[in-house]
Amino acid sequence: MDLSRRRFLQAAALTAAAAGATAACGGSGSSGSKDSKNLALWYWSGGLSDKVVADAKAHFSDISLTTSVVGGDFKTKLLTGLRAAQSAPDIAGVKGEDIASFLPNADRFVDLRTVGADKLVPQYLAWKLKQATTKDGKLIGFPIDIGPCATFYREDLFAKAGLPTDPARVSAELATWDDYFKAGVELHKAVPKTYLINNIGSVFSMMIGQGTQRFIDGDNKFIGDQDHIRTAWTTAVKPYTLGIDAKINDNTWNAAISNGSLGTEIGAAWHALDISNAAPGTKGDWRVASLPGGPSNLGGSFLAIPATSGNPEEAFKIISWILSPENQARGFTDAALFPTAPAAYKLPALTGGDAFFGGQKTIEIFGPAAEKIPTAYEAPADAAVSAPFFSELTSIEAKGKDPEQAWKDAVGQAKQIAERQGVK
Repeated sequence: MDLSRRRFLQAAALTAAAAGATAACGGSGSSGSKDSKNLALWYWSGGLSDKVVADAKAHFSDISLTTSVVGGDFKTKLLTGLRAAQSAPDIAGVKGEDIASFLPNADRFVDLRTVGADKLVPQYLAWKLKQATTKDGKLIGFPIDIGPCATFYREDLFAKAGLPTDPARVSAELATWDDYFKAGVELHKAVPKTYLINNIGSVFSMMIGQGTQRFIDGDNKFIGDQDHIRTAWTTAVKPYTLGIDAKINDNTWNAAISNGSLGTEIGAAWHALDISNAAPGTKGDWRVASLPGGPSNLGGSFLAIPATSGNPEEAFKIISWILSPENQARGFTDAALFPTAPAAYKLPALTGGDAFFGGQKTIEIFGPAAEKIPTAYEAPADAAVSAPFFSELTSIEAKGKDPEQAWKDAVGQAKQIAERQGVK
């Protein structure tokens, strides 16, 4: 299996501080006039439904829409295009982990509220739109997808351990992190080769997403040493101390999913595709329950219009068509892109049972979670500042580092990065 989106997001968090713009990208944007009939769209593999994009070309028959699936470091190539205006696309994808870093330079993009977005925003999740909104109200990205999170679990292994197996009961009885960890201890005792989680960084990530504060506040002050982060850290370390952490931080995840070494996975809706691709032989054994501790989100990207676009109004018409509820439902079927328009949650593509999950209607878990994701300010430097915490959690697992010393080192490194990034 190719690098999963889960793994990609983890890698992005660890390398965010080193991001730069050095590579060029093939393809070209518009000539600079604002009524061009030749528009270019850039996105990455899996970032949109290829079928919907192909249909967009036919739907907008009066426009010549050139589409490019850009490989490699998409952000770097987009930045290069934005700096050399003649090569910028008219419509560009922006990954969810990158959107905050673009907000201070919102003038590089069209405010979508000026080209028709105002009429459509009530149909989309407010918390996701806020991620692409500047402090003065400019909207620079329209949401492609989100990653509402849940607990994926092996029903057969839970049954062996005498744990609840019905998704509703699992959601109710493993509603807190401590309840979840207690179940993990019972699972590992009954099935010794099976662990509860793949690594403790995943717990930390989920808990940060469950809160209303992250590592930097709205006044650009570092808050990564405060109680909400410390609580997430302490909770994340518990599976390690309880011996229910598989400590997977390498390429052995696929095997662990296939052979039953992992009894659960906590992750976003799109992670279902990673699991099914990695372990097709376990079809029917998995189920989905609510995430312990409440809703959280991981991932989810945007479409934006660079300020140099040759026809911003037409570009937004294309965006709004590609991301209509009906086409978002198709995107879920084609590319596991979970919709940002709740109207899509009632469409057949999402309401049907999933054979891999024993026929379960997983939208009953993911839909309510999607609508209850907490709103949290994400600063441009958030990804860079958070990276040391994930690195130090890995050091605990890989090197047996003392958790208290790892915490102190993570905070110290994060403060240094924050200072270099201009955070107070």
